[in-house]
Amino acid sequence: MAAMLEPAFFNLPLPRLSSSRPHNPPLVFRFRRHKPPSRVLISTTLCSCSAETFHSQPSSADLPLSAHSSPSPSSSLSSSSSLTGDDSLPERTRDRRKVVKLAWEKLVRWSRSWRSKAKTDVLERTKKVVVLGGGSFGTAMAAHVANKKDQLEVHMLIRDPIICQSINQSHCNRKYFPEHKLPENVIASTDPKSALLNADYCLHAVPVQFSSAFLEGIAECVDPSLPFISLSKGLELNTLRMMSQIIPQSLGNPRQPFVALSGPSFALELMNKLPTAMVVASKDKKLAKATQQLLASSYLRISTSNDVTGVEIAGALKNVLAIAAGIVEGMDLGNNSMAALVAQGCSEIRWLATKMGAKATTITGLSGTGDIMLTCFVNLSRNRTLGVRLGSGEKLDDILCSMNQVAEGVSTAGAVIALAQKYNVKMPVLTAVARIIDNELTPKKAVYELMNLPQVEEV
Repeated sequence: MAAMLEPAFFNLPLPRLSSSRPHNPPLVFRFRRHKPPSRVLISTTLCSCSAETFHSQPSSADLPLSAHSSPSPSSSLSSSSSLTGDDSLPERTRDRRKVVKLAWEKLVRWSRSWRSKAKTDVLERTKKVVVLGGGSFGTAMAAHVANKKDQLEVHMLIRDPIICQSINQSHCNRKYFPEHKLPENVIASTDPKSALLNADYCLHAVPVQFSSAFLEGIAECVDPSLPFISLSKGLELNTLRMMSQIIPQSLGNPRQPFVALSGPSFALELMNKLPTAMVVASKDKKLAKATQQLLASSYLRISTSNDVTGVEIAGALKNVLAIAAGIVEGMDLGNNSMAALVAQGCSEIRWLATKMGAKATTITGLSGTGDIMLTCFVNLSRNRTLGVRLGSGEKLDDILCSMNQVAEGVSTAGAVIALAQKYNVKMPVLTAVARIIDNELTPKKAVYELMNLPQVEEV
């Protein structure tokens, strides 16, 4: 009995739960032997403490527990909360939210300041814009510009008299947008002279392969100072020319003002006024800024660039890559294949573009990666749809006969490979697409050949 009354202690060393601070000694709970400790009490205390708490406590960690007292569940929870630092979480959350709020407010102030200084006189002094071509994207851009100013005349030069009549009488392009009403200040014409007379800007939306002949036919009606904003993407098959070369050469005016417009933009979504972002590229910085003012709106962001080559090459080659992506989808090769193919295709586009003098940052921007993602992954893409049908086993001629719009990637594929040979750039994926289009390689064989290429270092 005497031994039971002695103030003797026995030690329970706690296991180390973390090795982040090896110099701290293990914490020890000491219990008086007046009354054996409860197993439940020990386990509760152990579970309520974190490794971080053990190391952060002072060295006088002896916690005497009286024989006549035991912690209540509420006190244990309170102790656990204070030990683990939960009571400081709201403060940290408030600090984080304050930082985010300040950052957003700073961004909004900067935006307002920028808008207050931005010039808007371009739209104010523009009286007439002409759009060459009556396809889906040309129609969408005509409607977009016309919506910006009621007094602005937007003339569409169209070859098809039926579409022309439809636009003028019912304000609707029945071939491409039968359910969309066009603004009343959009006027269609088949006469190039009246359409181009006194125009301030010209939006060129004729497919690349037909542009040269079309422009040569209207050259005498074009003012030498009329800025051309090209909406067309691709390379001319035989000459390998881009639109920045085709337009001035076909018009016989090497100094014809030129702007390339590109970026991830489906015509249908523009017609529905969904948020979109694009790039205008020109060697003339003032012209790029003026075009930005002309086209930008609350739902269309326009960035400027001086890298015409990068914007045009990315816009042309992404159509070929989209066919490849469609083939992968049509063959049901899976998501891993799709990601690998598109990543490889992006690299190939970058290799060629930079060899031609483009900036690598352009290829990773809106007109590069942005446009590639949209065209490769979304079903609205004509080129991707064509690829899906090829991968499913359909013949190219049958696919082309059933389409009412031009898939530029078909014509561009061969030109791309010729361009790659000229600049000594290897482009396995895009070359395989060209071979499939030429009916010299099946999609299945192309996949086999690509997968068996040498294992090399990523560049």
